[in-house]
Amino acid sequence: MGTIFFFVLAAVSVISAILIVAQKNAVASALYLIVTLCSQAMLYLLLGASFLAVIQIIVYAGAIMVLFLFVIMLLNLRRDEFGPDKKKIQRVLAFALGAVWLIQVVAVIKLGLSKMSLSPVTPEAALETGSVQTIGKSLFTEYLYPFEITSILLLVAILGSIVLAKKKI
Repeated sequence: MGTIFFFVLAAVSVISAILIVAQKNAVASALYLIVTLCSQAMLYLLLGASFLAVIQIIVYAGAIMVLFLFVIMLLNLRRDEFGPDKKKIQRVLAFALGAVWLIQVVAVIKLGLSKMSLSPVTPEAALETGSVQTIGKSLFTEYLYPFEITSILLLVAILGSIVLAKKKI
């Protein structure tokens, strides 16, 4: 039953991720991103990482998506600002590069699966790696600089959206 649930969640995640990129409406893309993040949180639950699942919902599907929607609404993009699609060659080139990327991903997955040895995870090891203390310790010791750089990057993105919105007024 868990395997079926995993594949259903994986399919929902992949389909909604494709729809994020395929949508022309930015708000619809943001909503599909919420679906993707929630399905990823469910996958975390299946792996026994309940803390990561809750953080995925609260931080990403909650706070970050509110920030994204705020920026989208602040920019107030209209359909007439996009104009007609004059660059057909870009679409063909993007499709070709996307096909090459997909072939590479499939090759890497096949190579990884052929060399992978699955060993069962004990409940003790799962609790040790997914606990709040372990995650907090690694976040503020090993990953302190990426954590700080991410916060600065988000701040710069907010400031950039405000600057772009100010030019239109």
